[in-house]
Amino acid sequence: MRRLPLTRPLRALLLFVCVLVLVDTMFFTALTPLLPHYTHVAHLSKAEAGILVASYPLGTLVGALPGGLLTGRLGYRTTVLLGLALMGASTLVFGWATAAAVLDSARFVQGLGGACTWAGGMAWLATEAPPERRGEMIGTAMGAAVGGALFGPVVGAIAYEVGTGPAFASAAVAGGVLMALAFAVPAPRQAVRQGLREAFAAVGDRRLGTGLWLTMLAGLAFGVLDVLAPLRMADLGVTALVIARTFLASAGVEAALSPVAGRAADRRGAIVPVRCSLVGAVAVSLLAPTLASAWALVPVLIVGMPSFGTLFTPAMTLVSEGAQHQRLDQGLAFGLGNLVWAAGQAVAAAGSGALAQATSDLVPYSLLAAACLATLGLVRISHRSAGPAATFRGGSPLPHYVTKVLVAYMADRLVVTLTVDVPYLIAARLVPAPGLCPGTHSRLRHGGPARRPVLASATG
Repeated sequence: MRRLPLTRPLRALLLFVCVLVLVDTMFFTALTPLLPHYTHVAHLSKAEAGILVASYPLGTLVGALPGGLLTGRLGYRTTVLLGLALMGASTLVFGWATAAAVLDSARFVQGLGGACTWAGGMAWLATEAPPERRGEMIGTAMGAAVGGALFGPVVGAIAYEVGTGPAFASAAVAGGVLMALAFAVPAPRQAVRQGLREAFAAVGDRRLGTGLWLTMLAGLAFGVLDVLAPLRMADLGVTALVIARTFLASAGVEAALSPVAGRAADRRGAIVPVRCSLVGAVAVSLLAPTLASAWALVPVLIVGMPSFGTLFTPAMTLVSEGAQHQRLDQGLAFGLGNLVWAAGQAVAAAGSGALAQATSDLVPYSLLAAACLATLGLVRISHRSAGPAATFRGGSPLPHYVTKVLVAYMADRLVVTLTVDVPYLIAARLVPAPGLCPGTHSRLRHGGPARRPVLASATG
């Protein structure tokens, strides 16, 4: 079927929303290569570093529903302007701060601003997009957001060299420019004023509910990765520049795949990109904490992290379609999306750091792998029970037997990890075992390889 071309006003709106989410994610992910720096400057433990990372999604969590409600009362454009103002001011403060409390507070306000810009901007785009190209346009915007995530570590690396204050001051400039550009694009349609009762009633829709869970799962994944991956690489001797390049390359892969996932969702149903992403997500969750060489870990992260990021496009497409089916305002629907993403990101960022510090990096990664594998199974069951519905139509691009073999192997490895490796690591962490060489507990804590103690032979 031939796709209808986009009109000039619609292309302008798409470009504006792309730049909007690009700037937001750029300053969000700029923290990644700077996390070891702030850990040193603000004297943060691993758990406190997790709280710093979690402050942004916590702000989004608090502002998600208010941001969605504001779209119906103030309109999409005004909500976006409010979010830009909060983003510019808080990022400026964050750049000059060195105290942990100020850093956490500034990141929290950044999250509040992000909740407003994402709810207003994505609802603005989804409302104006043609239904047959909605997934592609959402995927394009998500690709731009990933592009921001791509340049974020570069901004962080630059800030590491020239100083965080001057580098993050550019956020205020970018916010002012975008506020002016908001009046240069066509005005949005009148939003529908709805309340939380309509929002929570719509969650029962299969498409909306599935999209929200996938959004939360992606948030959980990046909450774990954003804390543990850079700290793990730093422990292996990787510099801030190499950490930035790793996340840069991974974001580049994800940016290229997001529009592809959107087109696949439009043509073959959201189940196709979701299955592919979940298979890759389980694999990288099991590999990331077990690799002891930086040269092995870096390429795994580059190739594997996009498996989580590409969940966002089909998830948000499902959210938009479910909202349209339930006659729910798009701004409120994306507010729900912000809520579940932020909840997942905040809980995982704060909890994974504390859990890894108490046990091992392998434990939070294994829990993430279990969640992805369970979701893959539930999606397959839901697909079979629903039949060839429009949203879940199509099959996996992989041969059926290949998918079965991959899933069976990863399930087997996950069971072994949860029932053997994780209990052993916890026991070794809590009760020192005789015969372990010095430094073994350090490797166990970070999930690195360490041999189990071998009992002395009968001959001594």
